[in-house]
Amino acid sequence: MSTATDLRWDLDSLFPGLDSAEYEAAVASLKGKLDALEGALGKGAELDELIEAYNVAQFEASNLGTYTYCHVSSDSSNARAQARLSELDPDFARLRKLSKSLAARVGDLDLGTELDSVASARDHEFALLKMKITSEHLMNPAEEALASDMELTGSVAWTKLYRNVTSRLEAEVEGEKMPISAVRALAYDPSRQKRRAAYEAELKAWPTVEIPLAAAMNSIKGETIALGERRGWPSPLDQALFNSNIDAATLEAMMTAAHESFPDFRRYLKAKARKLGVEKLAFYDLFAPVGEGGRVWAVEEAKSFVSKQFYTFSERMGGLAERSYDERWTDWEPRPGKVDGAYCAPAGRDGSRVLMNFKPSFGSVSTLAHELGHAYHNLCLGSRTPLQRGTPMTLAETASIFCETVIRQASLATMEGEEALGVLEASLQGSCQVVVDITSRYLFEKGVFEDRKARELTPEEMCAKMRDAQLATYGDGLDPEALHPYMWAAKGHYYGRAFYNFPYMFGLLFALGLYAVYLEEGEAFVPRYDELLSSTGLADAATLADKFGIDIRTPDFWRASLATIRGDIDRFESLVS
Repeated sequence: MSTATDLRWDLDSLFPGLDSAEYEAAVASLKGKLDALEGALGKGAELDELIEAYNVAQFEASNLGTYTYCHVSSDSSNARAQARLSELDPDFARLRKLSKSLAARVGDLDLGTELDSVASARDHEFALLKMKITSEHLMNPAEEALASDMELTGSVAWTKLYRNVTSRLEAEVEGEKMPISAVRALAYDPSRQKRRAAYEAELKAWPTVEIPLAAAMNSIKGETIALGERRGWPSPLDQALFNSNIDAATLEAMMTAAHESFPDFRRYLKAKARKLGVEKLAFYDLFAPVGEGGRVWAVEEAKSFVSKQFYTFSERMGGLAERSYDERWTDWEPRPGKVDGAYCAPAGRDGSRVLMNFKPSFGSVSTLAHELGHAYHNLCLGSRTPLQRGTPMTLAETASIFCETVIRQASLATMEGEEALGVLEASLQGSCQVVVDITSRYLFEKGVFEDRKARELTPEEMCAKMRDAQLATYGDGLDPEALHPYMWAAKGHYYGRAFYNFPYMFGLLFALGLYAVYLEEGEAFVPRYDELLSSTGLADAATLADKFGIDIRTPDFWRASLATIRGDIDRFESLVS
């Protein structure tokens, strides 16, 4: 049985405390490293010195950030932790500015000569090539500095406004007033009456704040367009593709396969409607629970099951799980003041810290595997420098989804009936969101950017675009009279970086494609997979995939990944029948 102490993570091995001498020394050291990096840039230091100075500063910033945020996220009432995190913000902002200065410096160099003559440059070739391209899309230093300052009262302020407005928004459901986040959580309620009431309450609430939210969307997208044009990017999408380490051909191939898969997902949605006993699913039925939860999972049982299945892949992966338990990397229990959800953060060279809100269900077992997949990725990156570890969102989910797949397939091999149906539903629900709903979000945002070049969009126009995007993706899988035209207001991703959507789909389908290769190759796959995870910051996605004989610029690979999901849909349909 786990004790209360066992259910909390060990942060003391990182720093003894937020006010410890070690923490104070680390903060002072970071400031010194930032001074050193700024000084090296100012005096025109050699490239090897700049690389070393940046890596050291980034590593120290990461360690302080992980430790401090772990305190904040596990206890939001910890005022000291909140203050410490706020104190670090200027240092993190300074590091981001120095990163741009480093890119500008690299842009001034003859990189070919540097790569030929400087060993550390060759070790960081991909990062430097990315900087070279970034430098070609920078304004002059004064303009970049001004843009950084203006963003604080521009897009950053609009994002804060969005969060403040939505976090205070309330709606009344069956006579009870509750925060909009709680209303949206009722989408998972077993009662269809409750789900519908929450949906209707939500659609009444969003129009009360549509004016400020539309202003925020218009302003953020407008700033992205304006700065992108000044920096020489053809479009916001081109910039997002560059940041994701993929090209337009890859995105087009993936989207082609995704659109081809929509009929299969509609089969799933129609089967779910039959299981729920309704003629057609409404938007508020997408997250309705299906199937029995099956066994009740204790923390110790979840730990044992995950490590056992990880060992079937490799000793290293199983050992990583055991190490995480022994060194108490994970904060398990839900409690007041702790953020919801789950995450994994790097800690030190090859360690991690994992936050969970464990519930005694298979869903939490799957979440544990997902987060330990991130930890395994961090382990594989252990020998890399911070510049070599820079992994885009497209590849950041590879290991986590791969590990989740290992666990799910092992479970389904022994499950039948309602229990198997519950596991399949949870998986297909997620896949439907990542393939179908993500495509609707991508289409919506693409349309908003296109129209925003000419003028601002009204809330009514945004609702119309959202509805059109949902019709184009969900099709006859959902009741056209029960869609969600205000998803542009409900999803915070639109109010941050551009196109925070398609990388999710890439992550899922790339991981599933690799899992299919693993099933074919067996043990021979393991060392190549580990090398891939260790190299996610050393090359673009197409180059990494090519090592497995995979061409991600053609639809065939993506079709094969989606075929795995199709098999789950077939089994789901069979179990429903």
